Amino acid sequence: MSIPPPPGPHQPDPAQGPQGPQGPSPAPDPYRPPPEGQQPHGQQPYGPPPQGHQPYGPPPHGHQPYGQTPYGPPPQPYQVYGPPPGAPVSNPAPAPYQTWGQGYSPYARPSSVNGLAIASLVLGVLCCVPAAGLVLGVIALVQIKKKGQSGKGMAIAGSILSGLGLALWVAALATGGLSGAWEGFKKGATEGAAFSVVKGQCFDAPGESLDGLTYDVDAVPCAGEHDGEVFGEFEMSGSVFPGDAAVSDAADERCYPLQDAYVMDTWSLPDDVDVYYFGPTRQSWRLGDREISCIFGNTDEKGTLTGSLRVDATTLDDDQLTFLMAVNAVDKTFWEEPEEQPEDDLPGYRDWARDVHDTLDDEVRHLRAHTWSGAPAKPVEALIKDMEKSRGEWAKAAASDDVDTFYTHYDAGYAFVDGSTTVTARKALGLASDPPYDDDDSSGEGGDSGSSELNV
Repeated sequence: MSIPPPPGPHQPDPAQGPQGPQGPSPAPDPYRPPPEGQQPHGQQPYGPPPQGHQPYGPPPHGHQPYGQTPYGPPPQPYQVYGPPPGAPVSNPAPAPYQTWGQGYSPYARPSSVNGLAIASLVLGVLCCVPAAGLVLGVIALVQIKKKGQSGKGMAIAGSILSGLGLALWVAALATGGLSGAWEGFKKGATEGAAFSVVKGQCFDAPGESLDGLTYDVDAVPCAGEHDGEVFGEFEMSGSVFPGDAAVSDAADERCYPLQDAYVMDTWSLPDDVDVYYFGPTRQSWRLGDREISCIFGNTDEKGTLTGSLRVDATTLDDDQLTFLMAVNAVDKTFWEEPEEQPEDDLPGYRDWARDVHDTLDDEVRHLRAHTWSGAPAKPVEALIKDMEKSRGEWAKAAASDDVDTFYTHYDAGYAFVDGSTTVTARKALGLASDPPYDDDDSSGEGGDSGSSELNV
């Protein structure tokens, strides 16, 4: 059986009809290569292929060329793929392994973790912004499903924790628990920024003195040595920190009256004791701290106090309390003496002398109205008589027309104050009996002494 040669460049296609003059033409050489630049059509001619070439490539899927079964290459250790039909024939060496395009790896890369899932989990654990954590968790789940990312477990856990946190916040708001928690936080933060001390408490400060900033104290029994003792406290007002100078002015204005209430027996206060205070700072003010604590401390930075200085209604009996309330009212009026001299302000001094007269009148009535029992009765009666004499002198000083007359009654009135009768009455009542005068001052003895100034 003969096989007709395939149509070629030198063989006209019979379907196209005759071309040119009719006549026999030599059959083309099946083994002759086609002219340069021209590709063969259809099948490759029979014959041994050039060395290193595969004779046939795989036909298109589902098609066989010219109804023939292709002759494949001998078995190879790996499958070799030839060029598609009609493509130029190249001479590559057989590749034993599959190759990959540039920029790709034959190994699968791990998927990225969704950042919103991480954020949702963090917010859920902290419970600081539960609503945000819940929203981020839901968004993360959508993105993970769409982009094929990892982190689904974190997104679910964050959503659950944030949901629980949000429920707790709602419950706290509904029951008022959040307000209580905030107040507790402010109290704790305030105590951390500016500690809290209470009236009657004795303490040791960590620093060398009570001056400057103090961030903490150690409470100790008042019976032993200690650095300070709290005798009063009050709170400032306002939303904006007024400044350190304003805090200091408020302490000066209000601590000294509190001192007189805590130590009613002013004669018992040692000379080496001074007044200090703990006040709010700019930082503690933001946290709600408004408290100023008034404190007794030693005037010497390295000195200490021993025993409590408290002498008030909690430590005094009825006789002692009545006596001190009467004499302290007089002492307060004496402290209001005008700053100018009588020569410069005689009308002001006459008004002040009238106030002293009125206060002494109240003292006499107060002492006479009380029933004194036991030893203090006679000494107190003697003191009342001296106060009545002093009251008369201050009445004359208030009516003086000139400075000399004023001085005469001024000195006579002072002579009865804190004299011998006062010391005797204090001893009988069990109170401090050493007048708080300097060493070079002299104290009056009834109407015979001539101290010109009361120093308390």
